[in-house]
Amino acid sequence: MSTRITLDPITRIEGHLRIDVEVNGGKVSNAWSSAQMWRGIEVILKGRPPEDAWSFAQRFCGVCTTVHAISSIRSVEHALKVEVPLNAQYIRNIMIAQHSVQDHIVHFYHLSALDWVDIVSALKADPKKTAQIAQSISDWPGNSEKEFKAVQDKLKSFVAGGKLGIFASGYWGHPAMKLPPEVNLLAVAHYLKALDYQRKAAQAVAILGGKNPHVQNLVVGGVATAINMENLATLNMERLVYLKTLMEETRDFVQKVYYPDMLAIASAYKDWFKYGAGVTNYLAVPEFPEDTRNTKFALNGGIVTAGNLAAMRPIKDHHDEYLINNVKESVAHAWYEGSSSLHPWEGETKPNYTDFKENEKYSWCKAPRLDGKPVQVGPPAQIFAAYAAGNPKVKKLVDSANSTIGIGIKDYHSTMGRLLARAQRAHLMADISLDNLDKLIANIAAGDKVYANHTEIPKGEYRGVGFHEAPRGTLSHWIVIKNRKIENYQAVVPSTWNASPRDEKGALGPYEASLVGNPVAQADKPLEVLRTVHSFDPCIACAVHAIDPEGKEITKVKVL
Repeated sequence: MSTRITLDPITRIEGHLRIDVEVNGGKVSNAWSSAQMWRGIEVILKGRPPEDAWSFAQRFCGVCTTVHAISSIRSVEHALKVEVPLNAQYIRNIMIAQHSVQDHIVHFYHLSALDWVDIVSALKADPKKTAQIAQSISDWPGNSEKEFKAVQDKLKSFVAGGKLGIFASGYWGHPAMKLPPEVNLLAVAHYLKALDYQRKAAQAVAILGGKNPHVQNLVVGGVATAINMENLATLNMERLVYLKTLMEETRDFVQKVYYPDMLAIASAYKDWFKYGAGVTNYLAVPEFPEDTRNTKFALNGGIVTAGNLAAMRPIKDHHDEYLINNVKESVAHAWYEGSSSLHPWEGETKPNYTDFKENEKYSWCKAPRLDGKPVQVGPPAQIFAAYAAGNPKVKKLVDSANSTIGIGIKDYHSTMGRLLARAQRAHLMADISLDNLDKLIANIAAGDKVYANHTEIPKGEYRGVGFHEAPRGTLSHWIVIKNRKIENYQAVVPSTWNASPRDEKGALGPYEASLVGNPVAQADKPLEVLRTVHSFDPCIACAVHAIDPEGKEITKVKVL
């Protein structure tokens, strides 16, 4: 007899997500992913000037702000065939990479770590042994016995005062928790340190973007970040030196704390490389342009079908016709009018709420499909694409991690594989940030001061798409421009791909498919379900917008 579990809302994510699973014999046999908000910014954008779209579009979300601005501005530039000066590309690349560093630090420590780390167990740890473990895997100077003892004392004071705050409702003592007390204490200490370092990455974005969140420095054809090494009011040498200092600090934290912690977690929970594969079709677009026309990139893109890396189809630039022509969004099981699958340039946003009906419509999230197939996006897709393409930095990083843990590249089709790939991406982002800063400084020193190509919106009709490989995966903004106004606008975001409901063929979306086969030890504490859902780093505000007011409970965990 099956047990039905409803988790509503899923916590430690961005946005409102409901997950339903059926459990038979201790394993998930079926699943439904229901986004509980509606997005309407596409409607707001209609009729507005295309050059303003990026400012509105980054309001899709309070977390994924910079990424929407970049995708939006690229959609207009693609439509009008606008080239972007090298200085602007480098500045954008630094903002993109540092945004990713900040995002990945937050996801690992503050959103997903508590699925694997037993906070209460840390109270029993020996701080001296914790320091020995930490120092054996990293030379980071913060791993001292004194530091760990201070964290443990702070944790004890929280417990004694009954003020656990966000730690109060965790599944502590769950049989699926495996880490020894000393490793749990190490993770708690780094959880607290991570709060400081994610802030440093956000500062780096703000230096170039003028503000964070919601950067202010983009224009069609470049950036509005004026460059003058001798002017205090512009991007000058003092700002560049400070920027480098911040990025070196975040790089050291990522590579000497976050990454070793991830390898330790993966080694301790090696069995989780067996669960959570789900959809093994992957999509990643190339990122970090190295020329003015978006044809050369630092990281590879590609399409993987049925997990076959050997047959990966490379995506070399953002003008790939197969990708552009074969994206459609189904609303067969989404709360929108009709049941059609439409290309984003013809996409419609007409809400039609019917309550949760698992065999009919049950989510505000549409179901994007590539050539009719569900696709998983995110760090594993980018790692697969770059690894299959022979990218030397990615191959070295992946092969070393695989040797340490004792796994192969195929094991990345899993819950733990998603977490590991995200840590590897953070490792790469930290280096790419500094690489692009060096390129920016060298280009300025060579005499290039251009940071924007002034662009007027011409009359006529134009169509464009802006692709970006965001922290959660492939993001695309699709724009139709007519008579200098936005005729239509659609965003197909990473969490729309991954959180999608079934399509008209009944094919499950990636969240849903990844849960099937997962173990569930205790139905009233479905920790294993959370582990897999959190491994995607859901961002439902990006996928859908505007909360549904129809009398929903604020918190519900229901076992039938």
